[in-house]
Amino acid sequence: MTEGPIAKQIVVFAIPLFLGNLFQQLYNTADTFAVGNLLGDDALAGVSSSGSLIFLLVGFFSGIAMGAGVVIARCFGAGDVVNMRKAIHTSIVAFFIAGVVFSVAGAFGAETMLVLMRTPKEVLPQATEYVRIYFAGLVTMVMYNVCMGIMQAVGDSRHPLYYLIFSSLLNIALDYLFIGAFKMGVGAAAAATVISQFLSVCLCMARLLRVKTDYRVSIKELKIDRHMLGMILKYGLPSGFQNSVISIANVVVQSHINLFGPEAMAGCGAYAKIEGFAFLPVTCFSAALTTFVGQNLGASKPERAKKGTRFGIITAVLLAEAIGGLILLSAPFLIDAFTESPEALKFGVDKARICCGFFFLCALCHCLAAVLRGAGKAVVPMTAMLVCWCVIRVTILFITVPLLGMIDIVNWVYPITWSLCASALIIYYFAADWAKPRPAGEAL
Repeated sequence: MTEGPIAKQIVVFAIPLFLGNLFQQLYNTADTFAVGNLLGDDALAGVSSSGSLIFLLVGFFSGIAMGAGVVIARCFGAGDVVNMRKAIHTSIVAFFIAGVVFSVAGAFGAETMLVLMRTPKEVLPQATEYVRIYFAGLVTMVMYNVCMGIMQAVGDSRHPLYYLIFSSLLNIALDYLFIGAFKMGVGAAAAATVISQFLSVCLCMARLLRVKTDYRVSIKELKIDRHMLGMILKYGLPSGFQNSVISIANVVVQSHINLFGPEAMAGCGAYAKIEGFAFLPVTCFSAALTTFVGQNLGASKPERAKKGTRFGIITAVLLAEAIGGLILLSAPFLIDAFTESPEALKFGVDKARICCGFFFLCALCHCLAAVLRGAGKAVVPMTAMLVCWCVIRVTILFITVPLLGMIDIVNWVYPITWSLCASALIIYYFAADWAKPRPAGEAL
């Protein structure tokens, strides 16, 4: 990504990411759709209430994987093959060990965490079943993120797309086989996800083991390099910690939604799945920007990094807002597909009417954070997001919800905190010398 037309480079890299994220969102939505239509609103509420809890761990590892991707991209851009290979092999081993540990801990602690979230008793058994199985297979999600991050860091966004399409279609098929044909419970939806993710990891590893390039994985080199692990954690821990703390804030948000009953949980959960589609351009352009900035700063091309940044941010913001407008117009029809409850439908539509018009702010936050991560400035977006999306968001909820008793307060905390975070990141973006070139060898 250090040569050629900038817009074309970013778009060509981002399109497979977009399609991959689209399929991933489709199979996540298929879980919710199948559960809501085949098992009822209580089951839908159980699955919906667990989303923020699941992202608590998945988001942590995804953030650290971003750090690994930054190190690999900078080494790749600078032609530092030795350190690039150390980063790749260290990432695979370290993430596998951590994934196994957290899989066990998450599976055993699932019910306790859901109780702390004030999950209603009528929903708790199904929510516990879903989360426990999902967490038991957490290591497969962790390893998929690592393998995907390695390929994306060196500019290969096509193969992760192929494997994700396979995984998505298999997940949807298994959902309807387990729940529709075999009449299994909500745990079957989680099992379908774990199985499909496991097979996608197998495909990713097979690719990395046989590819004839400098980033080919060698069994003999699979070991942890302490220095390289330190660099990965240096770049990745701020993002992982950021994702986790934000997830904790979202768990708090979900606990306040839970106070309004199963209908609110089901309606807001259905909306959350639909909202995920609006953030697809944000996700793919963010990943593209991190890789683009990392490679070009590694290759000492700061002006090219700045030009690519401007194009990526503007494109992502416009796409996110356009999709937000479409969701706003079609929210009653979309949410109605997930639930037969008029009360749940109203909760979902009300949330769409509050949040959809402000998607451009969320897109701006994520893209600016991605640029700064690619430049090795991960602590800055971490701090801004923690303060705005965690501290301020939770403070607003604890003060206003008990006083006013309105779920609209829970919905409004999102656009309020998006705007505060975007303002802080914009100020830093223009004030700091984030594009100062630092070759990979110097950075490591």
